[in-house]
Amino acid sequence: MSKYSDILRSKISNELVQVEIPEWGEGDEPMVIYTKNITCGDFQKLQRKHPDFLNNQTISGLVDLIILKSLDENGDRAFSDSDKPIFMSMPLAQVSDVAAKIMGNIATIEDMEKN
Repeated sequence: MSKYSDILRSKISNELVQVEIPEWGEGDEPMVIYTKNITCGDFQKLQRKHPDFLNNQTISGLVDLIILKSLDENGDRAFSDSDKPIFMSMPLAQVSDVAAKIMGNIATIEDMEKN
């Protein structure tokens, strides 16, 4: 480990961010999922399945992002890979809106590339 490893490790956030999805809720209550910051490792996983994901975001890639980053209130995965066919049958606008909410803390691709 480098002399700065502990400092870097202390900067990693495990904070859960609440995401409300009105169109997926029941009755008047929105579905509530949680997510954590998207990490370099997350993007690496996505880019293995979806090359050039940062510049060419396919619907399949956005669905995989939702499955990867959606958590319940305990921090456990909210969805599994077996849910992908369900997501792929949903309206495009809903899936892309949810993916945008999950990626909401990323300002621009250029900002990501700077880090």
